[in-house]
Amino acid sequence: MSTTDSRPPVVSPRPGETLRTVAIGGQLIRVAVRPARRGLPGLPGLHRGHSQRSRPPRTPLLLINGIGASLELLQPFVDEVDPALEVIRFDVPGVGGSPLPVAPYRFTGLCRLIGALLTELGHDRADVLGISWGGAVAQHFAAFQRARCRKLVLVGTATGAIMVPARPSVLARMATPRRYTDRGYLGQVAGDLYGGSARTDPGRVTAAMNAHNRVGSSRGYLYQLTAGLGWTSVPFLPMLRQPTLVLSGNDDPIIPVANARLMHRLIPDSTLHIYAGGHLALVTEAAELAPVVSRFLALPMSSGPLPR
Repeated sequence: MSTTDSRPPVVSPRPGETLRTVAIGGQLIRVAVRPARRGLPGLPGLHRGHSQRSRPPRTPLLLINGIGASLELLQPFVDEVDPALEVIRFDVPGVGGSPLPVAPYRFTGLCRLIGALLTELGHDRADVLGISWGGAVAQHFAAFQRARCRKLVLVGTATGAIMVPARPSVLARMATPRRYTDRGYLGQVAGDLYGGSARTDPGRVTAAMNAHNRVGSSRGYLYQLTAGLGWTSVPFLPMLRQPTLVLSGNDDPIIPVANARLMHRLIPDSTLHIYAGGHLALVTEAAELAPVVSRFLALPMSSGPLPR
């Protein structure tokens, strides 16, 4: 029997994390912050010659989620990423615990809101990681809020209207939030939709997607779909100056790996990392991918591409 309960119980934040709602220009935004743990040794070989006391504070990491997903979905990644980093997650307006905005929005308006959220939290800039739909937002943020973005991580994402598309059957299943609200349905389509370990262990994906994920209204999902309608990053990717890590699974039905190769060619200071897995590996295989992201963020700005 499927379920249509769109509001599973709210998960308590991990010890030390804060979960609250802030008002940004009249819009309420639900945000979670995992503070950096001070006095940690960090990643080997990256801070030679600097004592713990002399190191400046690390740039926080801001996560931008995929379409329809609340901040809870990325908890496995947050648990695995470098604990010396402050990690910020938020629910997009109309998703999870953030109420609907008064009107539909575009990426430009959402990026202004994200910039204002960083200011509210006391940060001039952040390293930005976007996954899937959130990766498109992250590209726009890096280009048009350039001073607010130090490094960029793009996971399972593409360039918008000009991209290598998924199969029509996959796109049709992405058009509604049913996979978030109907656990039985997700179990049936998880493998074909997300690829990777979802093909052999769909229960792992259904647990990640449904156990703790808060779903907003269908209108909020529609607003996300229309926010980037007609948008493409192809013209401005060559102008990005942030060091960028492009992560893509070799079995991602939603975002074929050719899109990652295209972004890698277009972004001047970019590193491409193709992993064995599907669209949700950042969640289901967080223990494998979080160290890749952590090491990239810890590298000095002048160090060049990530070592292979």
